[in-house]
Amino acid sequence: MEREKILVTSALPYANGPIHLGHLSGAYLPADIFVRYHRLKGSDVIYICGSDEHGVPITITADNEGVSPQVIIDRYHNMNKEAFEQFGMSFDIYSRTSYPIHHETAQAFFKSFYEQGLLVEKKTMQFYDAKAKKFLPDRYVEGACPKCGFEEARSDECENCGAIYDPTELVNPVSKITGEKPELKETSHWYFPLGKFQKRLEAYINEMSEKYGWKENVLNYCRGWFKEGLKDRAVTRDLEWGVKVPLENAAGKVLYVWFEAVLGYISATKKLSLEKNDPEMWRKYWQDSQTKYIAFIGKDNIVFHTIIFPAMLMAWNDGNPDKYVLPQNVPANEFLNFESKKFSKSRGWGIDVIDFLKRFPPDPLRYALASNLPETKDTDFYLKEFQAKNNNELADILGNFVNRTFIFARKHFDNKVPKAANLRDIDREMLKLISEYPAKVGALIEKYKIRDAVLEMMNLARAGNKYFNDSQPWKLVKTDKQAVAATINISLQTIFTLAEIFEPVLPFTSQKIFKMLNAKPVNWLDAGKPQLNENHQLGEAEILFTKIEDEVIEKLYNELTAGSQKPQIAYEDFDKIQLVAAKILKAEKIKKSKKLLKLEADLGGEKRQIVAGVAESYKPEELAGKRVIVVANLKPAKLFGVESQGMLLAAETKDGKLEIISPSENVNLGTRIK
Repeated sequence: MEREKILVTSALPYANGPIHLGHLSGAYLPADIFVRYHRLKGSDVIYICGSDEHGVPITITADNEGVSPQVIIDRYHNMNKEAFEQFGMSFDIYSRTSYPIHHETAQAFFKSFYEQGLLVEKKTMQFYDAKAKKFLPDRYVEGACPKCGFEEARSDECENCGAIYDPTELVNPVSKITGEKPELKETSHWYFPLGKFQKRLEAYINEMSEKYGWKENVLNYCRGWFKEGLKDRAVTRDLEWGVKVPLENAAGKVLYVWFEAVLGYISATKKLSLEKNDPEMWRKYWQDSQTKYIAFIGKDNIVFHTIIFPAMLMAWNDGNPDKYVLPQNVPANEFLNFESKKFSKSRGWGIDVIDFLKRFPPDPLRYALASNLPETKDTDFYLKEFQAKNNNELADILGNFVNRTFIFARKHFDNKVPKAANLRDIDREMLKLISEYPAKVGALIEKYKIRDAVLEMMNLARAGNKYFNDSQPWKLVKTDKQAVAATINISLQTIFTLAEIFEPVLPFTSQKIFKMLNAKPVNWLDAGKPQLNENHQLGEAEILFTKIEDEVIEKLYNELTAGSQKPQIAYEDFDKIQLVAAKILKAEKIKKSKKLLKLEADLGGEKRQIVAGVAESYKPEELAGKRVIVVANLKPAKLFGVESQGMLLAAETKDGKLEIISPSENVNLGTRIK
């Protein structure tokens, strides 16, 4: 039978910071489990990833540190590569978009589109900092979001509400280089006509979904983009750092990172081909219609991998004889939160992979994440739950079953596999059970139901423990050693199957178990059959998992909580903030805004108009008469064209809503809060 040919990619992590646990749950661990399973199954699978190393966030980080962008990308590429290796990621290559081969690949795509007459040159107005004498990319401009009023929005995208808009819509723009108000100045860029591909993209996604069962969260995201209508998208920008636009009249312009980064999958495969001294090998995966291409991502990357990248590949295929395959499936995951809050670099909340692995081995982390993947909705990672997964499941169920079996084999059967003869019903039932598990777990992995697959893996370990307990070898060893021999033989066969099916999730542990069994993995489809012959010599046993004590978890939690606190400020700084007791007189919605309400507040004889982002937590009629605390000496700002003369104090509840902080009736309006 011909081997299934599979190309797997994981989203290229951005090289301006360390990867954290949330990244692992989105695009990396699910892909690694899928790839490891297919390798055991005998598929012809290749796994591609690497660093995304261009774009403005990197230049901002470099500017802040006073170093070159190359210093930043070298630092974080190496840091993340090491973290992935320690975590057990099995990439065939972890490449870089700063490599010359990537620049050549991205420029070839641009040239093809340009020569096809596909790209449209447009003159546009872009923010320009006259003091710095340079055009400002989106992240170098900050202002208020025109949709939700968030005051630290970028010039074309709001991190708070996810809105995408024209830079000219940004409210109160400010240059992050000089702090000056930028002017709009004419520049020209080339645009990819994404709208021309909408019908083809819709047909492609419908066909792939019907054949291969795309996840509903991915389809809903695509439908939203299609409903709004795909528009032309700039493929170039005014910037020094990046892939140069390969045209004579394009000095100072580079390819937009959204355009060239996805091509990093192709350039990385080319790089791998060169490393293997087989320069054309990459075509075997990218340009063979029999290839099954699976793109693992987090939900923030859905549009790039289901709409933009496929459209780019379609455009290439229209103009070139060597055709690329399109993704067969894009199993995007939702987000993983940390202790019920979003990972946040700016707030210092969360933990990086490299730091976590300094404290704990990788397999318990892989197991805890895999059993709680955000496959259909956001999930939370709690340190206490991680501890419970390690102690109560890995140590007490899997580790315990393996340990007690090996103790019996060493003590009563010279550390060899005993003969299984005169099988009882309980023995035959266990053999039948282990024969079914590889197919059961494999089918779930094939459908990207990793959480369910992990549950079934541990269920077999539970069944092994129950079988051992029900067989009672400690009682029968004096009266019926033949029955005990069957129990230990079948328990060892079960452990072999466990080592095989757990390998995609617990690669380091499985390696230990196979060493203890003095055996090697087999094809996944054969793993449920008895693989250990009578009198097979076993290796030395070892404890697989060490329990994590409460004090260790508490210490780590306290460290992380302390690290998330803001820097201390002087009393004089706090005293500058004028907090005043007030009462809301009336409230009303602001047109086109889901989050903002316009309030009229009484600050003790003085009325103020305040715009507050509480519309998703309170209805306007609920607020009339409500007592509040107002920051009274905040500079006025316009949100959605409505002036705000202060700010309310509110706190986030456990369910993510905002709860307004209210002083009691005993506090007079206008009283300063100290």
